[in-house]
Amino acid sequence: MHLNNIHYEEKKATHLRRIWQTFIDNPLALVGLWAIACLILLTLLTPFIAPFSPEAQNSQAILMPPSWHEHGSVEYFFGTDDLGRDIFSRILHGVQLTFGMSLVIVFAALFIGFIIGAISGMMTGLKSSILGHLFDALLSIPSLLMAILVVAVIGPGLTNVFWAVGIAMVPQFIRAIHQAVHEELQKDYVTAAKLDGANSLQIFWYVIMPNVWDILIIQVTMAISAAILDIAALGFLKLGAQAPSPEWGAMMAQGLDNLLLAPWTITIPGVAILITVLSINLVGDGLRSALVPKRN
Repeated sequence: MHLNNIHYEEKKATHLRRIWQTFIDNPLALVGLWAIACLILLTLLTPFIAPFSPEAQNSQAILMPPSWHEHGSVEYFFGTDDLGRDIFSRILHGVQLTFGMSLVIVFAALFIGFIIGAISGMMTGLKSSILGHLFDALLSIPSLLMAILVVAVIGPGLTNVFWAVGIAMVPQFIRAIHQAVHEELQKDYVTAAKLDGANSLQIFWYVIMPNVWDILIIQVTMAISAAILDIAALGFLKLGAQAPSPEWGAMMAQGLDNLLLAPWTITIPGVAILITVLSINLVGDGLRSALVPKRN
């Protein structure tokens, strides 16, 4: 005889599921996440979907306004610049240089900063104090100024931007990880783990790091938006990507001469930077709201 089971077990959501549910309950954070997903897809698919080469010139379509203007053309959706280059295609290729490069720079800086910050954070006494004050001194220099100083030494260029912005980002990760690990090291549960016979590696990875990941995730989102602004600023100052590169900051610098005659050559790359940074900040704010209650 078949018996129906009338006892139901209530399944409790895991920490990750609760974080995700809190995150998607924030509509602005969800919009930002979709925007970042689109940017990542554009980074990968731009060579296949861009209608023109970023350097292709058309002497018959110089300074053509965007398609919504009465003199615009759908063929050149965002219009053209003073050399007849399609701004829409250049914006798409610029996703790889501005957004894509910022991702590579941040994760490279995260790798280096994580190793140095974790080692220094596990130290105690005089060594830890000296390193803490050293990182404070490095962070007193804004990342953009640090990047400008590095570019002034090694020279302008897109390749050098990678090193300049990366070097400027590393101290932020070192400091954030150092501070988080050092604070967790003082907690009672770490002392209990030591009394149980756990070695330093086990304490770091299994006891401390589960309580540090949320700080690290928030720091990464903040660093990506900062890296985008630094890359664009260096390009605008002609210390980063050089003409005819379609990097967004460099595009704004190239359009300065036509600011009054063709304002779309500056405003469209500027809006692209604004939307990208805003999307990342919305995601970072949503992650902060979702992760912070877990730590309370």
